[in-house]
Amino acid sequence: MIAVLDYGIGNLRSAEKALCWLGADAKLVTDPGEAARSDGLVLPGVGAFGPAARALRERGLDEVVEEAASTGVPLLGICVGFQLLFEGSDEDPGEPGLGLLPGRVRPLPAGVKKPQMQWNQLHRPDGMASASGLWGEIPEASWVYFVHSFAPEITEDTVMTCEYGGPVAAAAERGSLWGTQFHPEKSGRVGLAILANFVRHVESHRRP
Repeated sequence: MIAVLDYGIGNLRSAEKALCWLGADAKLVTDPGEAARSDGLVLPGVGAFGPAARALRERGLDEVVEEAASTGVPLLGICVGFQLLFEGSDEDPGEPGLGLLPGRVRPLPAGVKKPQMQWNQLHRPDGMASASGLWGEIPEASWVYFVHSFAPEITEDTVMTCEYGGPVAAAAERGSLWGTQFHPEKSGRVGLAILANFVRHVESHRRP
């Protein structure tokens, strides 16, 4: 079972519906105990970093995410859910992130329209970690859909970028931990292919 973590932030059903359409046993989960028993976790999120981080902690779901990351349970963060995986965000400097990935979330470059609310192309950055898992068969320059004003710093975990006033982190990977700044559930065939890769990975790492 894939638990789509429901911590009261934004429209979470689109990710759940996309996973179910692919044939996954996915559902919205609010109970930390039930989420902890799942075979895979999806951490969606829209809106602002601070309220999302506080809501996740108030519901006790932060510990579930941290445990999954430490034990290799497949975990996918989407949009603000992706940002929460980092140490913190300039959007709300007083609210810490989960710290599962190094680096901070920064504003999009100066001089560009904010938010970036559009389709944009994915690029594999030179010198960055080789992509596997969710990204290995995703063609260069694939189009996906973004809605955001902030993005994580580009680090050694960054496996996809887009160009928006300069290179912007679009996806990261570390072991069985993945994140996308774009919305795969709103990104047509490419997004569904990414989610299908996640479902296959969850199935191959199912708990005994």
